[in-house]
Amino acid sequence: MTPLSFPGLDALATAVILLDMEHVVHYVNPAAENLLAISAKNIVGTPLDRVISDPALVMAAVNYASENNCSYTQHELPLAISGHSRLEVSCTVTPMEIEELTGFLIELSPLQQQLRIAREERLMDQSTQTRELIRNLAHEIKNPLGALRGAAQLLDKELERPELHEYTQVIMKEADRLQSLMDRLLTPHRLPQVTHFNVHEALERVRSLLLAEFPEGITIYPDYDVSLPSLIADREQIIQALLNIARNGAQAMQGRGRIILRTRVARRVTMAKKMHRLALMVNIIDNGPGIPDELKDKIFFPLVSGREGGHGIGLTIAQTFVSQHHGTIEDESRPGETRFSILFPISNEADNGGSK
Repeated sequence: MTPLSFPGLDALATAVILLDMEHVVHYVNPAAENLLAISAKNIVGTPLDRVISDPALVMAAVNYASENNCSYTQHELPLAISGHSRLEVSCTVTPMEIEELTGFLIELSPLQQQLRIAREERLMDQSTQTRELIRNLAHEIKNPLGALRGAAQLLDKELERPELHEYTQVIMKEADRLQSLMDRLLTPHRLPQVTHFNVHEALERVRSLLLAEFPEGITIYPDYDVSLPSLIADREQIIQALLNIARNGAQAMQGRGRIILRTRVARRVTMAKKMHRLALMVNIIDNGPGIPDELKDKIFFPLVSGREGGHGIGLTIAQTFVSQHHGTIEDESRPGETRFSILFPISNEADNGGSK
């Protein structure tokens, strides 16, 4: 069977399958090939019930749309593909009649992707509001904090009993610590200073800093795709974002464990409500205890930390810097493996830039 061609459907991020009235596949778009993990040449001309391991629910949706001559959507439909893991999808079946084919158009949207996009939008909105609140609070704290330290400094000079200096030193040191915290809260407001650079150079900088900070017990494995193009971004902000995430993992493992720094190309990725043909993906993976369940939805919020003595600022700053570059951070965590995936869109200019 000669595959049909539909250029308009090829560009969609949604998986699309076209069937004839006998339920034989005549076309799948690239998104459907990715979802089903099978190439078009191996699926076109095959009855749909031979492609899907447990086709009963999908075929029931097709039959309902056919009998009622209407579109039908089945949410949370389990989709089992031979040799691959089970997926939860939203399935819409629409009867169609075009010049080349009479049959059905099936749209499949992985629920994981829909949930991820919704979570990303929610996190971005919450993060923007929270950062603005924290920035305003930090500004309000800085002025009286400076006055507090100045008063303690003057008092320290006037004290006659040496043993009392200890107390003024505590006040000044704690004021300095809080001042540093306020500065870190305010730092992300700087706009990116964009330049071309190789992301692997940034990761090697992160690796060297972590090894210097944790000289014993931490092993870092680089796993790089050297064919990646240059990244167009603020080099220092990206280094800081990657360092904060990797350091968070090292601290969670109490300085003893394994971290993998991995780079790959991601295809057809939705970021900030836009579908990008290509994206640069950085994975930071550690074999630590994992993120506590009660913190999984809050780890990017300011002042939230699962570590005793932690400020809860590092991941907030990382998300801010990545968001300023129109990227996203995704996390998956279970005991023994925590994976942060940082995605940056690759522009046409970057595609032509090559890796350096």
